[in-house]
Amino acid sequence: MESSARRSRMFVFLCCLVYFTSYLTRINYGAVLVEIIRDLDITKEAGSIAVTGSFITYGVGQLISGLLGDKMSPRLLIALGLCSTAAVNLSMVFLPDIRIMTVVWCFNGFFQAMLWPPLVKMMAENLKGTAYTLSAVLVSASASVSTIFVYLISPLLITRLSWRAVFVLAGSVGFAAALFWYHGTAGMSEGEAGGAGGVQKKHVSIGDISHSGIALVMIVIILQGILRDGITTWMPTYIKEVFDLGSSVSILTTVVLPIFSIASVTLASRFLIRLRDEMLTATILFGIALGASLLMPVFFSGSMIVCALLMALITGCMHGVNLMLISRLPIHFKRFGHIAMISGLLNACTYIGSALSTYGFAVYSERYGWGFIIWLWVAICVLGTGLAALNLRRWKRFTAGDGENG
Repeated sequence: MESSARRSRMFVFLCCLVYFTSYLTRINYGAVLVEIIRDLDITKEAGSIAVTGSFITYGVGQLISGLLGDKMSPRLLIALGLCSTAAVNLSMVFLPDIRIMTVVWCFNGFFQAMLWPPLVKMMAENLKGTAYTLSAVLVSASASVSTIFVYLISPLLITRLSWRAVFVLAGSVGFAAALFWYHGTAGMSEGEAGGAGGVQKKHVSIGDISHSGIALVMIVIILQGILRDGITTWMPTYIKEVFDLGSSVSILTTVVLPIFSIASVTLASRFLIRLRDEMLTATILFGIALGASLLMPVFFSGSMIVCALLMALITGCMHGVNLMLISRLPIHFKRFGHIAMISGLLNACTYIGSALSTYGFAVYSERYGWGFIIWLWVAICVLGTGLAALNLRRWKRFTAGDGENG
C-alpha cells in the first residue's frame, strides 16, 4: 500500500513537471515580447503574430492530439511533445529575423498541443475521484509556479545576458523533463486504445455529447482564453505604456498574476468540493472577474498597484474557470471512452480565445488605446458569466448519476 501511494505521488509530481515545463517553453516568448519589440525595433502588431500563430497551431494541434491520445501511447506522445518544444526553444537563439521566428514559434504551438490531452487521459487512468481533483489542482498550480519563475528569471536574464537566454534555459529544461517523464512513468496505466479507463462506448452520437451543453461550454472557454492569455501577454506592455516604466520592471510586475492564479485554483477546488458542480463554480468565478473588471476603468491610469492587482484577480479567476472546464469537466465523458478527445476539443477553444486576444489587443490598443481594451474586458466578463449561468441546468442533468462528481 505504501509503495502504491509513493508511486502515485511520483506520478503526480511528474505530471506537474510536464505542465511546469509546458508553460516554461510556451509563455517565455510572451514574457520577453516587450524586450523583443524594443531590441528588434518592430511594432507590437508584428511582434504579436508569433504568439497568435502559436495559439492557432496549438488549438489545431489539440484536436489532433486529442484523437491520437485515445489511439496511441499517451506516455510516448508527451515525451515527443516535450522534446520537440525543447528543440524549437533552443532554435530561437539563432534566428535573426522576426519573420523566421514567427514561423518557428508556430511549430512550437503544435508541439505543445501534444502534452495536455494525453496527460489528462493518464491522470484519469491512474487517479480516481478526489485524488484526481486534487492532482488537477496541483498540476494547474504548477503552471502558475512556472509563470512566476518565467517572469522572475526573464528580467534577470535580459539584464545580465539577453532575452535569447530565456529560450536557452527553457529548451534545456524541456529535454531534461522529457527524460524524467519517460523513465519515471514506465509501467503506468495508459488505458486501452480507443477508450479511457476501460469504459468504452463504440457508437457515440453527437446528441450524446451535446446533451451536456458542450457548445455553450466551448464559448465560455473561448471567452476565458481571451481574458487569461490576453491580459497575461499584454500586461507588461500596458504597464510600460500607461505608467511609463522600463521593460524589465514592467515584466516583473506580471509576477503578481500567477500568485493570484494559485489562490484562485485552490479556491475553485474548494468550491467544487462543496458545490459538486463545475459549471456553477465557473459561473461564480466569472462573476468575481466581472466585479474586478468593472473597477478597472476607475483606476485605469491612477494606480499601477491597484491595476496590477485587479488584472491579477481577473486572470486568477480565469485560471479557476480553466481548472473547472478543461481539467475537471472532461472526466464526465469517461463513459463515452473519449476523455482525451473532449479534453483536446475544449483546450483548443481556450487558444481560439488566446489567438483572438493576443493579436486583437495589440491592434485595438494601438488604434483606440488601452481604455477601449479595458471596457472590452468588462463586456467579455458579462458575456462569460451569463452564458455559464445559462448552461447550469443542462449540465446538472447531464452529470446526474454519472459517478464522477466526487
